[in-house]
Amino acid sequence: MSQVAGWVTHRYVKFVVIAFWLVVVAVLAPLGGKLTSVEHNDAKSWLPASAESTKALDKAGVFVDQNTIPAVLVYQRDGGLTQQDLAAITADAQKFGTLDTVDGKVVGPVQSQDGEAAQVIVPLNLGSNGWDKAADAVDQIKAEATTADGLAFYVTGPAGQAADSSAAFSGIESTLLFAAVGVVIVILLLTYRSPVLWLLPVISAGIALTVSQGVIYLLADNTGLTVNAQSAGILTVLVFGAGTDYALLLVARYREELRKHGDRHEAMAVALHRASPAIIASGSTVAISMLVLLLATVASTSGLGPVAAIGIVVALAVMLTLLPALLVVCGRWVFWPRVPHLGDSEPTEHGFWARVGTRISHRPRRTWVVTSLVLVVVSFGVVQLNATGLSDAESFRGDMPSITGQQVLEAHFPGGAGSPVVVVADAAQGDAVRVAFAGVDGIDGSTVTEPVVKGGVAYLEGTLTAAPDSSAAADTIDRVRTAVHAVPDANALVGGATAINLDVERAAAHDNRVIIPIILLVVFLILSVLLRAILAPLVLIGTVILSFAAAIGFSALVFRHVFGFAGADTSFPLFVFVFLVALGIDYNIFLMTRVREEALRVGHHRGSLVGLAATGGVITSAGLVLAGTFAVLGTLPIVGFAEIGFAVAFGVLLDTIVVRSVLVTALNLDIGSRMWWPSALARRPEPAAEPAAPPEPEPVTASV
Repeated sequence: MSQVAGWVTHRYVKFVVIAFWLVVVAVLAPLGGKLTSVEHNDAKSWLPASAESTKALDKAGVFVDQNTIPAVLVYQRDGGLTQQDLAAITADAQKFGTLDTVDGKVVGPVQSQDGEAAQVIVPLNLGSNGWDKAADAVDQIKAEATTADGLAFYVTGPAGQAADSSAAFSGIESTLLFAAVGVVIVILLLTYRSPVLWLLPVISAGIALTVSQGVIYLLADNTGLTVNAQSAGILTVLVFGAGTDYALLLVARYREELRKHGDRHEAMAVALHRASPAIIASGSTVAISMLVLLLATVASTSGLGPVAAIGIVVALAVMLTLLPALLVVCGRWVFWPRVPHLGDSEPTEHGFWARVGTRISHRPRRTWVVTSLVLVVVSFGVVQLNATGLSDAESFRGDMPSITGQQVLEAHFPGGAGSPVVVVADAAQGDAVRVAFAGVDGIDGSTVTEPVVKGGVAYLEGTLTAAPDSSAAADTIDRVRTAVHAVPDANALVGGATAINLDVERAAAHDNRVIIPIILLVVFLILSVLLRAILAPLVLIGTVILSFAAAIGFSALVFRHVFGFAGADTSFPLFVFVFLVALGIDYNIFLMTRVREEALRVGHHRGSLVGLAATGGVITSAGLVLAGTFAVLGTLPIVGFAEIGFAVAFGVLLDTIVVRSVLVTALNLDIGSRMWWPSALARRPEPAAEPAAPPEPEPVTASV
């Protein structure tokens, strides 16, 4: 590693490193700009491949194009629709049938029993990227619709909801990018107190994001990698957050070495040699944990895995090559006005975290017991977490036109109007399936269509009596499946929007049970190799789980009693766990690798205190950066993103300020050198007295 560090900081090779990354950016930046063109935001790209609704969607393709989604248009007048209203609505329906995006027959107008509303169903085929085009199609429909005093008009149903989602996600990459950059700049300015130094980590993170997007575009365009607006948005936050964390650790160690070495190239070589194992282990843990998401059955979750892993690997490469090259090119002045000079005292030796360590050392057992009990109490807030999915109305912050339209529709028509349950079966058993389907409680039997047969497949639709996004509708789907599956030789499959949502929720719950233990195993193995111990990784994983539980518990209380959120998405616990554990373990690694390094030099007890003093500040700064970047997810009008952003931001702050710096340090001091069992370090006796002065660091040759 020392030889590699020396080459990266070579007086001439550093310019080659910078030139290399400039060429890479020049090649990949145009491709990264086209990433949105290969995003898949249609329903199927989010579905588990093995789900019944997915199979039904495939089988129904001979009847309805998979890219066709219905727009449900609702006209409403208090006191009842007039004859002029009905004539105008009929004329509208005819106009809608001539739109370029219409694929199939326009249905309606159908008047409600109370006479106050009418609905028209317009099938829209928006192509493979229909989610992105839905807003334009809905605007076109609104432009053609009749407007009259007292006659309200709404667009709802799958197309209306897609339009609202498209608008909510519109510009997500730029919104998150600007917000993340702003947060990073502010925190770096406060951390470094330099008007210049912050530029280098931000430039490096920007290059890492650009290169990542270009690589992901190539894979999505040529290998079928699934990318959607969710994974693209999280990529921005992850690269800036994690990349800046790695930059902070490296810069802190570089500044420390500048006080010990007169030549900046040698100082950077030593800093890379000492810091890179922890940074590489941290990045590897995050990347591998993200790749574990490939085991997820929910397509959107499994697609996030490689996207996030690519971002982390590229950020790691940039921060360990480009950033060091930029730092040594600039020289010491980049730290102005707090320029580190050879022979300066190390401020962390008597700083805030050194004093905290001294306080903890007086009563380490009491400290970790009390801290653990407080975290356990906070974690009980998880009973307030209703992670069973969100209805359409609960998924957005603020009012959305399609949600208002859905509420009007439900007030005047059966709850499932415009979002039918779809059943496909073998043609020979079509009539028997229809009888079973129509007899299910929760289905309006009068709305069940006669079987339409093509290619040996029968296609039927029926209307739910409950709202399509309600728990009652989900229960009805289960009853429909039980009924039609019982028809002999029918091979019936049940799909539609409600069935899709139900299958995604159940698949997400399955993913939680499978993926979380695997990630814990991955983290344990990496920590065991890095720390050359078994007990320390077990203790650290225990603190990670406790930190996660407390973050979820506190977040659940805030969601319910402060923000007023109705619940959380089924995938919420998994996403928060992945980000908190995979990223939170970074701080364990940063702290414990330094503690081990110091323990070899001055003994475990003193090493624990020196490790905290040396890393407490940089870990806190890194936590603020990561928490700030995830908090920007709250700028989006989508409840799921806001919840993930808040929970991860709070969890990271809890991890850095309390768990890593206080709880882990107290455990280190109380358990003692046994923490390193079964390595030889666990059997090394503590030195009788403090050394008079630390030995000189081992030389690392920097080529000149």
